[in-house]
Amino acid sequence: MTTERKIVLIPLHKIKAVSKNDVKTISRHDDANRRLDVLEDAQRAWFSMWKFRQERERNKRYTYGKQWDDMVVVDGIKMTEEEYIKRQGSIPLKNNLIRRLVRNVLGTFRSQSKEPTCVARDRDEQTEAEIMSTTLQYNMQLNRRNELDSRGFEDFLISGIIAHRKWYGWRNDKLDCWTDYIQPNNFIIDSKMRDIRGWDCQLVGEIHDISAEELFAQFADTPQMHKRLSEIYTIANGRERISQYYEDFGHSSDYIRQALDFLCPRDYTLCRVFEIWRKEVKPRYRCHDLNTGEVFKVEVNEKEALVDAENAMRIQQGTEMGMSPEDIPLIEAEWFMDSFWYYYYLTPFGDVLKEGETPYNHKSHPYVFKCYPFIDGEIHSFVSDFIDQQRYVNRLITLYDWIMRSSAKGLLLFPEDCKPEGMDISDVADEWARFNGVIVIKKGAQQLPQQIANNCTNIGITELLQFQLQFMEEISGVNGPLQGKPGKSGMSAALYSQQTQNATVSLLDILDAYSSFIEEGAYKDIKNIQQYYTGKRYISIAGRNGNRMLYDANKMSDIEFDLAITESTSTPAYRELQNDFLMQLWQSGQITIEQLLENGNFPFADQLLQSIRSQREAIEQGQQPEPLPQDLQQQIQANPRGMNMLSQAMQAAS
Repeated sequence: MTTERKIVLIPLHKIKAVSKNDVKTISRHDDANRRLDVLEDAQRAWFSMWKFRQERERNKRYTYGKQWDDMVVVDGIKMTEEEYIKRQGSIPLKNNLIRRLVRNVLGTFRSQSKEPTCVARDRDEQTEAEIMSTTLQYNMQLNRRNELDSRGFEDFLISGIIAHRKWYGWRNDKLDCWTDYIQPNNFIIDSKMRDIRGWDCQLVGEIHDISAEELFAQFADTPQMHKRLSEIYTIANGRERISQYYEDFGHSSDYIRQALDFLCPRDYTLCRVFEIWRKEVKPRYRCHDLNTGEVFKVEVNEKEALVDAENAMRIQQGTEMGMSPEDIPLIEAEWFMDSFWYYYYLTPFGDVLKEGETPYNHKSHPYVFKCYPFIDGEIHSFVSDFIDQQRYVNRLITLYDWIMRSSAKGLLLFPEDCKPEGMDISDVADEWARFNGVIVIKKGAQQLPQQIANNCTNIGITELLQFQLQFMEEISGVNGPLQGKPGKSGMSAALYSQQTQNATVSLLDILDAYSSFIEEGAYKDIKNIQQYYTGKRYISIAGRNGNRMLYDANKMSDIEFDLAITESTSTPAYRELQNDFLMQLWQSGQITIEQLLENGNFPFADQLLQSIRSQREAIEQGQQPEPLPQDLQQQIQANPRGMNMLSQAMQAAS
């Protein structure tokens, strides 16, 4: 005997508001026949970035000192410039100016000390925004983002592209939200993009070269899957086997030869897995349940079972309750083409290891990337602007060295009629070079020996070299003040500061471009935190006092935040300003000593606060308070403010 399911129907005239913001997907997209198409799409996108990878490798060589490795063809023989110079009998010298420029710009980035801060769109939720800001900063410390962002900015200067992956899972026995750096050579991005913001991206992904142990741990959830992976990657660990596999599918030898770099890792002990995210569309029904206000999506083949059957049951139940057909709340279904992000984990043969619709609440892929400047889809790095100047500087100093080595230095002209009897010319040369040497000149010689030192280097090379150095500083904007060089004699501090600020203006574009990348990554961090941080947890930022906050997922999950890149509160200047402001409030009696120690940034704050509270409890109980620990007294005595705070605190306690 079956029990008929009853639901509570609410008449439409009693329903005042219906929300259509909460959209959820009921079923997943399933299309395993397109796996080779997905792999080929990713391969075409990866090949379209071939020029970028070549330029990045060249920029990296010049940045780190390999500046004579460009290839040249001499008499039909291909060789590097370094080898060609050595064959000419010269030494390929270099003066690495690009590395100095990169370090100076990187130092400017680190000195800014900025961090993303959350601002609630609803002013009444600003307290939650401060908690989210603290949680976001905790997550940044967890991922060591200061170092990650700095090294990423260095790569951004060299290559012109930076990419991170935001995900949630286990790492080092800790379940949390993580940020991974993506090696640009393994990054796959849509080659048809033209939007500077990347909003028209239709495909993005990454090449993973992992060990067999990592492969099994991530994808082998059954013994059968473990066996299948072993069979696949036994074949996929060699170029010959992959070539034979694609030949059997009818691909040409030219196609296979080009595809092998994409399909095979350089290290055959590693297993190559492709993570591909594509923007896909398919017909679905957008459903609106007028009875509950819920909005959801269903597949076309599920509409009859999930929507039509439910509506029929409601009509029957409403009729039995005496409701008019027009007043029965039904589920409205609207056919539409749904656009969504779908992911694939593929083997080099196109086998699907894992697939599904995006699991993230932000409904996008886990990647955050920034291309610079991306005008007409082109990437031009900061370093590429100075390679020609660097090459000319290297050429000038090499030429300078060759001229100095080939010019006459201490050449001895010895007339033959001066040569004494019994000595050959080698004996004369040894005696000439010997300290206190004596050479007897033959009587009647018409000319005396003379030594020639010819200075042939003053031909304008020094001026050209100095001009190139100044030209490089003008192009980059990294001049003396920004490099930390002392100002000229008599220069005022205000003028020197203004010159430093003016030098920073030329770098604002690339610095702000990277800041927008950090802001976009922080947005996805917030969405992941709201999605995966469940329950309640205390959030504490290392190195700060008074920032241990309670994160409540029930309050934070539905709040919309805006992001702003602001000055970091972890800098010494900010902490000093904060302490001065709190000291003024305390001295005027607006706050207590406990509030001062809880919100200030004093090295002895925690210990002193605990000691004050312990002494106060002892006095209240009629006990004799114990003296402060010796190490705490030494810390306080080393700080004049600490002595003042201690004396006033003891007076207040007594």
